Amino acid sequence: MQVRQAANVLELLEFFAERRKPATLTEIAVELDWPRSSTFNIVGTLADKGYLYEPVTRGGYYPTPRWFVATQAIAEADPLPEPLLALAREIRDATGETTGIASPSGMNAVMLFVAESSQAVRYFAKAGSRVPIHASSVGRALLAQYPKPEREALYRKIDFTGLPPTAPRSPDELEAALFDAETRGYHQSDSEYVPDLAGVSVTLLCPHRRLALVVAGPRSRCLERRADTAAIIRDLSGAQGLLHEP
Repeated sequence: MQVRQAANVLELLEFFAERRKPATLTEIAVELDWPRSSTFNIVGTLADKGYLYEPVTRGGYYPTPRWFVATQAIAEADPLPEPLLALAREIRDATGETTGIASPSGMNAVMLFVAESSQAVRYFAKAGSRVPIHASSVGRALLAQYPKPEREALYRKIDFTGLPPTAPRSPDELEAALFDAETRGYHQSDSEYVPDLAGVSVTLLCPHRRLALVVAGPRSRCLERRADTAAIIRDLSGAQGLLHEP
């Protein structure tokens, strides 16, 4: 369940990230389809707290550097190891496909870092993007790190309905997919949550953290290459000692 006020603040921040210039109260209300009273309250509160300012009087509001200072401090306190970031970029370059590093967040896998493909048709993802932990190769690469009792507790919260037939539709099917991946040596997906997307994932070795790496792209280009993609991932990550062996 979402808290509307919190969601609105995040939506406003994303609005400015795309707009990249000040916006008036009217422009914000229209673009985000908010009531003017709610817009006034949210913008006023953020301005009072020092997170928004008016570069020019009556010229509209814009985020202050306080956002950057706060997020930088957060990132510096718990950064992803640089070798993992370099590995993601290297695998992206070797495969030509978008490569990401994800961690579990409840019933989802959330992207912490994305090295995006330069191809015109590609998998679009960014830091903060989420996919269901049970209906994605990267999610299952994370689930494989859970002790079985912890997985079973999570399964009781997961809604297995409403997804394509290529996605696991019960705890038993999900456990079978994890077993197959262990035998195969990597996790794979085919249009489970994102239509026409094929992915390959592996578990990364990182003390005290559950992380997985995914390479994903259009099904037409990536489905038949999953084994080759997995071999590239294993060669590059294994050579650097970053691959968690089943």
